[in-house]
Amino acid sequence: MSRSCPALLVSAPASGQGKTSVTAALARAHVRQGRRVRVFKTGPDFLDPMILERASGAPVYQLDAWMGGENDVRRRLYEAAGEADLILVEGVMGLFDGSPSSADLAVRFGLPVLAVIDGSAMAQTFGALAHGLAAYRDDLRVQGVLANRIGSDYHATLLRESLREGIDWYGALPRDEAMSLPERHLGLVAAGELADLDARLDALADALLARSALPMPPPVAFEAPVDETARVRLDGRCIAIAHDEAFAFVYPANLDVLRRAGAELRFFSPLAGDPLPPCDAVWLPGGYPELHLDTLAAHAGLRNALHAHVDAGFPLLAECGGLLYALGRLADREGRDAAMAGLLPGHATMQPRLAALGMQAVQLPEGALRGHSFHYARAEIAAEPLARAINPNGGPTAEAVYRRDRMTASFVHFYFPSNPDAAARLFLP
Repeated sequence: MSRSCPALLVSAPASGQGKTSVTAALARAHVRQGRRVRVFKTGPDFLDPMILERASGAPVYQLDAWMGGENDVRRRLYEAAGEADLILVEGVMGLFDGSPSSADLAVRFGLPVLAVIDGSAMAQTFGALAHGLAAYRDDLRVQGVLANRIGSDYHATLLRESLREGIDWYGALPRDEAMSLPERHLGLVAAGELADLDARLDALADALLARSALPMPPPVAFEAPVDETARVRLDGRCIAIAHDEAFAFVYPANLDVLRRAGAELRFFSPLAGDPLPPCDAVWLPGGYPELHLDTLAAHAGLRNALHAHVDAGFPLLAECGGLLYALGRLADREGRDAAMAGLLPGHATMQPRLAALGMQAVQLPEGALRGHSFHYARAEIAAEPLARAINPNGGPTAEAVYRRDRMTASFVHFYFPSNPDAAARLFLP
C-alpha cells in the first residue's frame, strides 16, 4: 500500500546557500495559498526545524536514515502523505555531502530535488553549476533550481536564461537584510527569540511569489512502513522536561516515543524560575545555558530539587546543554563563569571554535542508542565514563557518557526512535 503526495527535497551545492530561507519561503507561500504543507529536515539539526515549523504551521520532524533507520523515514513520509498537499524536505550540507547524503535520501525515496544556488557573485556560470548537479548522478532527478540572493530582476533573468533544457526555474529571492535569518555559533537563532520572525517569513514568501509562479512538484508514491511495536512501557510515570531558551533542543519524535510508551510529560522553565514539578524522572535537553548563566545560577530551588531527585535514585537524563548545566561551573566565550547544578564534578568553557561534531552510536546498559554531537564546549569532568560513543563515519568525535546512580549525562543528543525501548529504560528506576 502506498500514498502519493507532491514532494520536493530542497538542497544546494554547499552549506550557506540559503536552503532554510528558501524552504521557509516555499512553505509559507504555499500555506498562504491554502495548501497543507509538511516540512522535514534531513539530519540532526534542531534550529532549522524551529524556523520551518513557524513557516508551515506544523511540527517539523527529522529524516535521517542512519540516526533513525530507513523505516523511521518511511513512516514519517507515509504519514505526511496522508494529510498534506505538499511535502518539503530540507537537505543537509551540499547535495552529495556526507554518508548517507541528501542525494542518497532523495534517490531512496524518489524525491525530486530543488537546487538552491547563491547567485550573488555569478551570471551564466549559474547554469553550468545547475547542470553539474543534475548530471552528477544518473539515478537522481534534479527537478528545478532557485536562485538566492540575486541583485535585481535583470540579474535573475540572466541566471534563468543560463539553464539548460530539462531544469525548471522555481524563481529567485533577492539579497535583503529584512528577510535574513540571524545566526549564532550553533546555527540560526532559535525561532522563539525572533520577535519579528513572522514578518521575515512573510517577506520571504512575498518576494518568492513576486518572482515565481510557484510550480507544484510532481507527486511521489510513499510506501507504508513496517509495523514496529515498542515493548517497554512508562505507564503512570511522569517525566519533567526543562523547556525554554536554555533547554530548547528537543526532537518532536522523542516526545512522541515517550508519549506512546505511556509517559505523562510535564514541561517547566528554569529561566522563568519554575520549580521542579512532581515527577518520576527528569530530562534536561540541550540548548544555550551559556547565554543565561546568571539566571540559572540564581535558581537555587531547582538546584536543590535536582540534587534530592538524583540522591533518591530517580532517573535524570542530561544532554549537551543539559550536561553543561549539570556540571559544577560553566564559563561563556568571554570567560564569565557561574555555578551550575553541580550534579557531576567538573566544569566547562565555551570555545570560539567548534569542539565536537558528528553522528554518535552508544551502547548503554539500557540498549544501543544513536544520535549526534554538535557543540563548542570543552568540559573537564572528574568521573569515569560509563561508555563512549563511536562515530559511524570515522570522525574524531567520540563522546563519553557518564552515569551517577540513575542519572545519565553526555554531550550526545539521543534520537529516541533509534531504539524506543532503550530510550524508555533511561527513565525507569
